[in-house]
Amino acid sequence: MNATRSFSWRTLLRPAQGTLLSLETAALLAGAVFFVVGFLVSIFVFWGHELSIVGARSIGTYASIGGAVVAVLSALLGRLGVRPGRRVIHSDGLAMRDDRLRWYDVAAIALAYAVTALLGWAGIAALLAGSFTDAPVFAFPGAVLVAVAFALTAYVCFLSAVSLTPMSLSLVLAIFLVVGAFASMLTATDEHWWQDNLSALGMASNDSSWIFNGTLIVAGIIITTIARYSTAGLPVDVPRDARGRRLVRIGMILIGIFLTCVGIFPVDAFFVVHNTVATGMAVAFAGVVIALPWLLPAISKVFIALGYAYVAVIVLLAVFFATGYYNLTAVELIAAVLIFSWIIVFLRAAEEVSAAGAEMTPAAASEDSP
Repeated sequence: MNATRSFSWRTLLRPAQGTLLSLETAALLAGAVFFVVGFLVSIFVFWGHELSIVGARSIGTYASIGGAVVAVLSALLGRLGVRPGRRVIHSDGLAMRDDRLRWYDVAAIALAYAVTALLGWAGIAALLAGSFTDAPVFAFPGAVLVAVAFALTAYVCFLSAVSLTPMSLSLVLAIFLVVGAFASMLTATDEHWWQDNLSALGMASNDSSWIFNGTLIVAGIIITTIARYSTAGLPVDVPRDARGRRLVRIGMILIGIFLTCVGIFPVDAFFVVHNTVATGMAVAFAGVVIALPWLLPAISKVFIALGYAYVAVIVLLAVFFATGYYNLTAVELIAAVLIFSWIIVFLRAAEEVSAAGAEMTPAAASEDSP
């Protein structure tokens, strides 16, 4: 007789000893849990009410705020799933030999997911409201839609948090910056903010100030995380290499700290401090780029040339601003794009150096062996 194995939720949720829970299974379970919770809570809140798509107490507001909460919780669950000693999924792509992910790193990553979910669902709701003008939303379909939004948010954020690598973390940073920047521009009280400078979005007179300043603060923390990861695998065969790696890491961490301070000190309330830290970020970037051939001799010469070109463009933009050809907003915007794109490409260049060093080490060991 062929014995049949009965289905058991315990078998699904608790993998056999010595095995790890499937990543897809874990993500689907996270999405299913938030779907059920989202539906039950939503049907209770919505019952007996006719809702609008956008506005106060609308389905869009509920989905965007709730989606932000779900993003934080699912991202934290994902990071817990790869935690050393409690790993139930697979190896952690953000594990480092000489460093670890700190609590504020995890908080910044979770906040990046939350803000992206918040603004993303708010934008989708605005598009739907424009497509279905004055359309009402009833309790049951509204609860289903919100539950689907929560489940999709949980699924995507859980998968992304578990599968994070230094490169994917830089992409999270890029998406977060783009979403935060456009959200602050679209919600700015002053429609002509661009006539002053980019930092005008962070002034208290703009409704977008909390979005803009919060984006800069979180992005700065993520950059300090990327700075540690991008240099963690660089070879340190001699003291000079170790010193060079340490100086590059310090320079990139300074970029992140200065960016965070730009958000902490708005230009209208802390004019001198704001301009000082903004200038310090540009100086730190230029210093790292110019000194890179001496600090990391093994890095690609093409990448070094790219960095020099970026610095030259920023200097040229400053000249254009000084002569009145460009306004400050254009200079700041282009300089920010160049700096952040350089950081993302630096991760790939550093990865290449790390991989080359890892390949040479076994080869050198075999040559030295008798």
